[in-house]
Amino acid sequence: MLSRILAGALAAASLTIATAAGAQTLEKIHQRGTLVVGVKADYKPFGFRDPSGNIVGFEPDLAKDVADTLGVKLQLEPVVASNRMQFLQQGKIDLMIATMNDTEERRKVVGIVQPDYYASGITVLTAKNSGLKSWNDLKGKSVCAIQGAWYNKVVGEKYGANVIAFKGTAEAQTALLQNNCVGWVYDNTAFPGILSDTATWGNYATPLPVIEEEPWGLAVPLPELDKEYGRFMSGMIYHWHVSGKIIELEKKWGMPASPWAAKMHDAFKGT
Repeated sequence: MLSRILAGALAAASLTIATAAGAQTLEKIHQRGTLVVGVKADYKPFGFRDPSGNIVGFEPDLAKDVADTLGVKLQLEPVVASNRMQFLQQGKIDLMIATMNDTEERRKVVGIVQPDYYASGITVLTAKNSGLKSWNDLKGKSVCAIQGAWYNKVVGEKYGANVIAFKGTAEAQTALLQNNCVGWVYDNTAFPGILSDTATWGNYATPLPVIEEEPWGLAVPLPELDKEYGRFMSGMIYHWHVSGKIIELEKKWGMPASPWAAKMHDAFKGT
């Protein structure tokens, strides 16, 4: 599997922009002079708004690298879990880099480019005095979640939780703070940034172990996955792993070092 991914990525890396421009989406991007990328705007440090209202973060930086490589301007379009794939299908965005786990079901809807670029698991943010010590403690309890998250079904069926799904993170956070749920199940990578706001979250913690770690994939329109645009993006991700850019961005945004990212860098740098 890895050899197949590497072979495809190496081929993609050798493409020139002129060759890649033959694909429909790339042609549209060059004609427009702008790459439109769907990213999170509510998921610090992967994508969030700075004090001026600009979307910044780990994934916007990856998007900028793509735009710079193509020689076009970058336009960031905020998306959430419930609409990110639809935005790509409807042509509202050219590319989606939005903390999306790579699953077989999603591969039927959008073109998830290989190799994957990051990974995360899930845990639960809960009040320090909630008494939660294991995932089995969620049985029969209401748990806040986000619409469209793949792990909602796992938490409901495997651990017996009553999953209450909200459109976005702001709604889930408000529900948790108002004690409408015992905890908020979400990607473990999001909680360090949230907990840094001690004024709001000083009495909260993530006591449960991280489970269900899955890789993240960025996506292009499904019809173009195996065409020039998909191969070009595969080459971009390959370069990020080889060069250590993913690890550099972790340091830039004060993120905990990801063993998965380090493993990918080690696997790709010698190829």
